[in-house]
Amino acid sequence: MERIAEIQRITKETEIRMKLNLDGKGQYNISTGIGFFDHMLQQVAVHGRFDIELIANGDLHVDDHHIIEDIGIVFGSCLYKALGEKKGINRYGFFVLPMDETLVLTSIDLSRPFLNFQVEFNNSFIGTLNTQMIEEFFLAFCNNAKLSLHVLKLAGRNDHHICEAIFKSFAKSIKMAVSFTDTYDIPSSKGVL
Repeated sequence: MERIAEIQRITKETEIRMKLNLDGKGQYNISTGIGFFDHMLQQVAVHGRFDIELIANGDLHVDDHHIIEDIGIVFGSCLYKALGEKKGINRYGFFVLPMDETLVLTSIDLSRPFLNFQVEFNNSFIGTLNTQMIEEFFLAFCNNAKLSLHVLKLAGRNDHHICEAIFKSFAKSIKMAVSFTDTYDIPSSKGVL
């Protein structure tokens, strides 16, 4: 069974096309118009071993809010669609990731939508990425993937390291959650997720 989803979303503010393969090799073709955000999504592909094709265009002359939020919507929707009935998966994923002086924990439950984002950045921008938009991306992702995500900064001073550790840990947590167990059951006493 292939766990691949492709979604196109067009609004008056953005146009986004994404293809996600949960059982890929970490290959990517990502273009959002925001260099540092491209780099973060590349980390998700590489460290989660997902194949990601993502081409996004939008009103960056306004700011980066619309395009980043809409990418979160599309990415979350792709994950939800690719997972299908969620039979035989772990459901839960968690990872503590160190990066130099930084330590980040992420944990995921592929069930109800919720975000707990306990991260403060020192600066308003990393490159041209507004640091406020990192939480907005994850919120849109959680709501559309219908999953719970906790992101905790345990240590860190350098915003680049903090953000990169978040995305790498996030990738590892997703990979654990979507990985198959030795059963083909839905991982819930309710029989449904």
